[in-house]
Amino acid sequence: MKFVMSYSCGKDSTLALQKLTDMGNECIALLVMVNENAGRSYFHGADYELMEKFSAALDIPLIVCPSDGYDYHIKFEEGLKKAKDLGAEAVGFGDIDLEGNRQWGVDRCENAGLGYFYPLWQRDREDVLSEIIDAGYECIIKSVDKSKLGTEFLGRKLTHSLIEEMKNTGIDACGENGEYHTIVVNGPVFRMPLDVKVGDIIDFGSHAAVVIE
Repeated sequence: MKFVMSYSCGKDSTLALQKLTDMGNECIALLVMVNENAGRSYFHGADYELMEKFSAALDIPLIVCPSDGYDYHIKFEEGLKKAKDLGAEAVGFGDIDLEGNRQWGVDRCENAGLGYFYPLWQRDREDVLSEIIDAGYECIIKSVDKSKLGTEFLGRKLTHSLIEEMKNTGIDACGENGEYHTIVVNGPVFRMPLDVKVGDIIDFGSHAAVVIE
């Protein structure tokens, strides 16, 4: 089946993309929601140049959907309809167990007349995290909620030992509550690794992020 991936450039959506393609499905596009005021993808903060690197490394075209936040659901559905015009029959998501997020995605798909896949749904969060690391994905911590995780974790690659460090702070190790977000730069589903460098840390008040370009 042909599908469009709701893609964040992060660990969970990347593993979900691999799962769906391993099942014999064909990803025809990566749908990325962009904060039009910041010029970066929502939550994971990839700029347009970095998004293009993802498209090239995965060999999958982009559907970029800028939004001011208030029309997020509308722009998402518009992106789905573009994917449907390209032949998509369903949408892939990387959600694990947050029911509200899943229902939001299901509603968008139904409004666009598309099916949906949640290949990670109801799996144990730490099992998902271990699979990502053991599979060889290189995941860089891109941003943190400073009320939950310190900025010293920014720019570091996920490893089992780093996960233990984060668990010792009391957070959910998978970051499902927004404690941190990642950018994946290499792994089994990539045709080639992303050529990136980690730069300075930018403080946004309640959050902080590291520049990756």
